Amino acid sequence: MRSLLKKEDWWANWLGAFFIGGAALGLIPFIPKLPKWTVWQNALPVDLIVPILLWGVGLAAVTALALRIMGEEVRGYLKAFPAIFILAVLSYLIGNQTTLAHYGFNDVIWAIVLGMLISNLWKKPAWIIPALRTELFIKTGLVLLGAEILFTRVLSLGGRGLGVAWIIPPTLLIVMYLYGTKVLKMKSKALVATVATCTSVCGVSAAIATGAAVKAKKEEISAAISVSLIVTVIMMLGMPVLIRWMGLSEAIAGAWIGGTVDSTGAVVVAGSMVGPFAMEVAAIVKMLQNALIGLVAFAWALFFVTRVDQEPGTEKLSIKEIWIRFPKFILGFVGASLFMSFVLVPMLGQGEVEGILKVTATARNWLFTLAFVAIGLDSRFANLKEIFTGQKTVKLHLVGQAVNIILSLLASLYFFRGF
Repeated sequence: MRSLLKKEDWWANWLGAFFIGGAALGLIPFIPKLPKWTVWQNALPVDLIVPILLWGVGLAAVTALALRIMGEEVRGYLKAFPAIFILAVLSYLIGNQTTLAHYGFNDVIWAIVLGMLISNLWKKPAWIIPALRTELFIKTGLVLLGAEILFTRVLSLGGRGLGVAWIIPPTLLIVMYLYGTKVLKMKSKALVATVATCTSVCGVSAAIATGAAVKAKKEEISAAISVSLIVTVIMMLGMPVLIRWMGLSEAIAGAWIGGTVDSTGAVVVAGSMVGPFAMEVAAIVKMLQNALIGLVAFAWALFFVTRVDQEPGTEKLSIKEIWIRFPKFILGFVGASLFMSFVLVPMLGQGEVEGILKVTATARNWLFTLAFVAIGLDSRFANLKEIFTGQKTVKLHLVGQAVNIILSLLASLYFFRGF
């Protein structure tokens, strides 16, 4: 029982439950969300300044309480939190510029960039270190992401959508892991797993979930995300052109885009360039892939605990030991999905639940942005250079994405012909 209140993994679940419960009960009716803007004077509306400050204070208080119960010193955390929160706000402000946002240069990229600029151009100040709670922010955000996986959405395209979204990723994961470890002979299997999942499933969210599950280094997660974001922008712009040249139907085009473009936002943009129906199909297929995050992270965690991290010649791990090492936030991810799908939707209705999810999704975005600020502040160019040496990380992603493009096209042609 003690571990339920002393472990960060469990606190990600409790914090996730707090935000979901607070939104469902109307105790957290609103979380400020910065708007898209074209003229810089509109970047930060005056009426949002106080709500953003209150949100920052509230988030600092709730997370500090969690750290306090875990037995950690919180004074340094509370002193440093405003700094990373301000960087998160700046990341949002830059990433919400309409042109930058349209081409995928969103808050995630700017959070990493701003953090890395500070840590590499100047020495990272020691006083800010207590607030760099990357895993707590990421894992709590992932639990909230699980709440967005509603089974009513999963079934909206029937077996067609599942055929594209759930058959290709497991196949690609195996191919990429074998290619990375056996052909490229990459030393870090955690990096291989993170890049493979980032490419196969859904980009940033999948990368951070898998990275947390296999205990990848922060620089490895950052490297996987960086490559993915660059390729995502290229594919977002290039795939609609290729689709028009090939003369594909909107249904097939949407399924193909949803199965290959990593970021949900980029999927919507690319789909809209083809047509409204293509955009709808693409968004649903990508959402179906998002539903795999918990299962894939669970599979990786189990594989690493029982195969990769176990010392040669040692006894087979017991069920108890596997449970101790298992990342508990995955339970929160799955539990949030089940709770929203089978408790709140029947009780409150789809429309009411969608309103709740607007609140939790905004909280998730803030937590992810804070996490990427922390990752940037913890990342050194020298360490990233080591990861990118020999360009194996880039090769793994590009080869995997090429295979993904081919397999997803074949699956889209098969499942969506005549749709």
